[in-house]
Amino acid sequence: MALTPSTNQNRENVLAQRRAAEEDVLLREVDDAVRQDQYSTFVQRYGKPLLALIAALLLGFAGYLFWDHRREQALERQSEEFMTAMDKVEAGQLDAGNTALTPLAASSDAGTRATAALLQGGIALEQGQRERAAKLFAAVAADSAAPAELRNLALIREIAVNFDTLPPQQVIDRLKPLAVPGNPWFGSAGELTAMAHLEAGNREAAGTLFSAIAKADDVPETLRSRARQVAGLLGVDAIEDVDTLLKEQGITNGASAAPAAAGAPAAAAE
Repeated sequence: MALTPSTNQNRENVLAQRRAAEEDVLLREVDDAVRQDQYSTFVQRYGKPLLALIAALLLGFAGYLFWDHRREQALERQSEEFMTAMDKVEAGQLDAGNTALTPLAASSDAGTRATAALLQGGIALEQGQRERAAKLFAAVAADSAAPAELRNLALIREIAVNFDTLPPQQVIDRLKPLAVPGNPWFGSAGELTAMAHLEAGNREAAGTLFSAIAKADDVPETLRSRARQVAGLLGVDAIEDVDTLLKEQGITNGASAAPAAAGAPAAAAE
């Protein structure tokens, strides 16, 4: 029985599809072999360095975790030591508190070291050891590794302790960066600078600075009040808002406010 043309065509199509499938399988096998060979070559060439890198990263991460754990423990221990020292100081045991702060003052951490030294300086002042206190404050002020806030505080305290023995111009020059409105230490640094101007005979500069302190909203009220009084004595107006000032002082009666305001120049003149 002879095959029809359509049957022959179907058979050829089937054979063509089979050959295509076989070629596709062969190509896949070749591709898989090539990839396997590439992986094998990659592993042989880079396997050991890659494993070494991974091991180094794991060791580094483990080391970081260990360091962080030790650091946390050290911080907790230092906090406990600070609390112990402060408890002794508050109990009046100044020598014991100073002794407790000694190892902290030798810490490798600049912030811990500076804080402990500042506290020791405060203890020295309480004990009347002004020279020792000044040296401790000066050491913190000169420690470039210490936080800037602590260095500035130490500088102000050092100058306050040594104010009577320092040339006025030296006080002015050293506190100049801090004695400007807006600086966190403007109140304390500005007052010391203004007093140095007075010592040097610069009444106008002193009065201007006291007036600026009195008008600064971010300065403690006790310091503003003191600066306002001194500025008035120097003939400088340090009051921006009279009504607000009278309200802060508890004066709300207009009749009583007038005599108070009128009496201020007379008091200043005396």
